Amino acid sequence: MASDTCDGCNDSVSIGGGIANIWTQESRPTEGIILELGDGTEHLLCYDCIDRLPDDREVRAADVEDLA
Repeated sequence: MASDTCDGCNDSVSIGGGIANIWTQESRPTEGIILELGDGTEHLLCYDCIDRLPDDREVRAADVEDLA
C-alpha cells in the first residue's frame, strides 16, 4: 500500500489501490482520499481533516490551508 502526506495536517496517509503489497498480503486500511473542491483544486486529506472541513458551504483550498 502506498502512502502520501495529508494536505491538511501533513501526517502520512495510507492510500489503497494498486499492487504495492500484492505479494505480502499486507492489509492496512485506507486513511484518506483525494477530494476535488469547489474551486477546482484537488487535495489528499486524511479522514480526521475531512471531518474538520466546513459543512455549511462549498469547501475551497483556503479551508484546507486553515487546517494546518
